[in-house]
Amino acid sequence: MHGKTVAVTGAGGFIGGRLVDRLAAVDCEIVRLTRIPAPSNVRRSARITDVVGDVADRRVWDRLIDADVIFHFAAQTSGAAAAKNPDADFDTNVMPMRHLLAACREYGRRPVVLFAGTVTQMGVPSRLPVNEDAPDAPITMYDRHKLMAEVDLETAALAGSVSGVTLRLSNVYGPGALARAQDRDVLNRMIAGALQGRALTVYGSGAYLRDYVFIDDVVDAFLMAATRPERVNGRHFVVGSGRGITIREAFELIASRVKQMTGRIVDVTVSESVTALSPIEQRNFVADPSRFSTATGWLPAWSLTSGIDCTIEAYTCG
Repeated sequence: MHGKTVAVTGAGGFIGGRLVDRLAAVDCEIVRLTRIPAPSNVRRSARITDVVGDVADRRVWDRLIDADVIFHFAAQTSGAAAAKNPDADFDTNVMPMRHLLAACREYGRRPVVLFAGTVTQMGVPSRLPVNEDAPDAPITMYDRHKLMAEVDLETAALAGSVSGVTLRLSNVYGPGALARAQDRDVLNRMIAGALQGRALTVYGSGAYLRDYVFIDDVVDAFLMAATRPERVNGRHFVVGSGRGITIREAFELIASRVKQMTGRIVDVTVSESVTALSPIEQRNFVADPSRFSTATGWLPAWSLTSGIDCTIEAYTCG
């Protein structure tokens, strides 16, 4: 990214904020788009310009389109919110991509665009591990809208309007997750709860497999894709740790690590869900990121235990 102009939407969010922190040490221009003013990075080599606005506003993209690289992370990420108000979700998760592509056409720009997708766009997989051959079968409104935005980007990339790629992310966790919605950032919410001495409740059997990928591995994935656009253009990739663990085992690991690091004893309990679990909550998922690794050289570096320990340290150190 040295010497480039990099725009980051959702720069105040989980992934966007972590990526900006990483790029702050690089001699580059960073344009941060946030809905509220973002905190400044005290130690930095990068020159940072802040734009306060909404990605759903077409005019905002006029201030980002001169960037060499655009990381598009801004999104509405709650499946429940998307189901409750599909039109608002469409405006937040589909229209910004269309505004971006319209700005590219209007100004004759061809930036490298990196889009954060989700593995749930493929719905309930029929076999594990899951790679890019799995058919797209989105169940939720949120996943349908994410897929629409991804298809718009792929179509434009294959037509030569932009250079673009979508990284479909499995369950991302780690320091910085805000966990505003009850159906997002589950692992972080469990870590925070355990540190406060609250019991961790597993709903249902807790036997469903998940693939948890640490935030720094995700940031590495986006940066490595951005520096190899010719290898990823017009494609989407599954990005995860490649290791599955049941929800109950993950909660028990959190309780064990909290006890080891703080001495606090945390119970893990099993309970029936107040509402019926949706098919997407009952699915098993383990990623096969081998194609992305082949294309970019990326490999996940963090084990789940190390990532949980790092997150505990971040919470306890403020």
